[in-house]
Amino acid sequence: MKNKIQLLREKNRLTQKELAEKAGLSLRTIQRIEAGNIPKGFTLKALAESLNTTPENLIEKEDNNIERAKLINSSALFGLIIPFGGIIFPLIFTYKTQDVYNKQLGRNIVALQIILSVTMSLFLIASPFLQKGLSVKFPVFLIVLITFLFLKLIAIIINGIALNEKKDLHTNLKFNFL
Repeated sequence: MKNKIQLLREKNRLTQKELAEKAGLSLRTIQRIEAGNIPKGFTLKALAESLNTTPENLIEKEDNNIERAKLINSSALFGLIIPFGGIIFPLIFTYKTQDVYNKQLGRNIVALQIILSVTMSLFLIASPFLQKGLSVKFPVFLIVLITFLFLKLIAIIINGIALNEKKDLHTNLKFNFL
């Protein structure tokens, strides 16, 4: 996919070397920019001048396409069926994502799922002791299991709605351990 600088260079019928000489930059800098690096400061101004445009026209607007984040969030539903599936599948999708914004959203989704899964596991471990201590005949672990599965489902739905409306997560953690 060609970026704006490459398109303008080709429109002006300039080679990379000619653009580098006209802008007072190295050929390697032009190659890096056309390969995807974002020009800043002097480089951006020099390129804008040599291509007869404004610096704002050279920078591509970032359109946060969150379709991948929606897929990562939806894959957390596997955690309702497969133990720790709500961590494993979103983690796989997150690390296969190239987009930085979607990767960060994916990390936040996985971090939330890890917290919910670890908390659920601790409560499930404690539930038999609680059942024996309270002398209850009904299995307490079922209440804990259903409650946490419901919490996971609610978290996924709320984050999915927020992704559709705000293009961001509803539940953003203040820390990230991934």
